[in-house]
Amino acid sequence: MIGLYSPGTSVIHRAPTGLKLLLLSVGAIVVSTIQDPLLLGGAALLVAALFVIARVPAGAAARQITPILWMLVIVVPIQGLLAGWLVAGLMAARLLIAVALAALFTLTTPVSSVLETFERMLRPFNRWIDGDRVGLLVALTIRCIPLLADIVTEVLEARKARGTRGSLLALAVPVVVRSLYAADALGEALIARGFDD
Repeated sequence: MIGLYSPGTSVIHRAPTGLKLLLLSVGAIVVSTIQDPLLLGGAALLVAALFVIARVPAGAAARQITPILWMLVIVVPIQGLLAGWLVAGLMAARLLIAVALAALFTLTTPVSSVLETFERMLRPFNRWIDGDRVGLLVALTIRCIPLLADIVTEVLEARKARGTRGSLLALAVPVVVRSLYAADALGEALIARGFDD
């Protein structure tokens, strides 16, 4: 789900990427420290208002946020039993708000702009860090996460078509093998472009 830019002309779309990155970081830190359920509710309403201001399609926003719900289905009951239901609810709300903020950033910021911002931020440190290579690393990460998700989906669909269910190991082995083939092809492509050091 990374890199799914939703084009638009809203104030949030036009805001500088560096500023959005800073506000995302500050927002995530602030949300993680809130202990009052009412304040968390206010933060959730503010994030929802930002989605409305950005005019992000509801379907695109839901596709970004929904995957975290599966994790919460497992984590919240465990947290509730171990630390109490209020703590579990606050943790779930914080996580949802942080993921929604990150999704808003992803949906309103082109990947190329994120890469340029990273390279610009690292330019003063060029003596120690190669900003271009860090930009390449971020670009490869952004590309490889959906690629890995596609590989898992294809393996699951192939197993379903064969009528097999199998164990987790039966899923993991083909995913790892296909991922290694993809990594090998990526390595060859980088070598062909002069990134062989």
